[in-house]
Amino acid sequence: MAKRTMLKVDGLDVFYDDMQVLWDVSLTVPDGEIVALLGSNGAGKSTTIKTVSGLLRPQTGQVEFDGVRLDQIPASRIIHHGVAHVPEGRRLFTEMTVEENLIMGSLRPEAKRARVETMEWVYGLFPRLRERRKQAAGTLSGGEQQMAAIGRGLMAKPKLLMLDEPSLGLSPLLAMEIFRIVKVINDAGVAVLLVEQNVKRSLDICHRAYVLENGRMMLSGTGAELSANERVKETYLGL
Repeated sequence: MAKRTMLKVDGLDVFYDDMQVLWDVSLTVPDGEIVALLGSNGAGKSTTIKTVSGLLRPQTGQVEFDGVRLDQIPASRIIHHGVAHVPEGRRLFTEMTVEENLIMGSLRPEAKRARVETMEWVYGLFPRLRERRKQAAGTLSGGEQQMAAIGRGLMAKPKLLMLDEPSLGLSPLLAMEIFRIVKVINDAGVAVLLVEQNVKRSLDICHRAYVLENGRMMLSGTGAELSANERVKETYLGL
């Protein structure tokens, strides 16, 4: 049985001032799936999810989530509809503690009511955050900061968690742990839109994927289909 479409991105043209960076970009995220958005640096991946989260506005096209036009509401209201964005570079409140950063993720009413329960779940996913909960976020290692950023996103109790380059700058071992956690989060019922340069790991865990090149959607398919695609193997997997 086909899964319900949660996120529908349709025909996006996006500009930075006079420079066009996305051309007719479309994708869908079904309920309960991990969808990977892949491509090299500058392909338009981050621009796409910034447009979904309202940080950028499309010149043409639309973004719909659970029947709501996200491109027609303020960015500050999008979290209230169940979409959380964990940006590239973590963007933590560095002088606040880990726990204070997590609390900042749970300000919408539904999340606030479940704050204690959700925080316990986050600490279960990331035991190191529990150990460092009273430590300033700016003093954490890069891997720990990424854990805190993902944890803060989860504190919003999202239906869809958008992750922008969660493995960037991490050691191979830590990156593998982040991908494992993404799978655990998805198994708990949270849909994930994963923006990543680590194509192999992303294809290993995703249900389906899209490949952006120079602001245009070039390929799509299941993780297995794209893993077997000759163009993907040659261009992105070095095979």
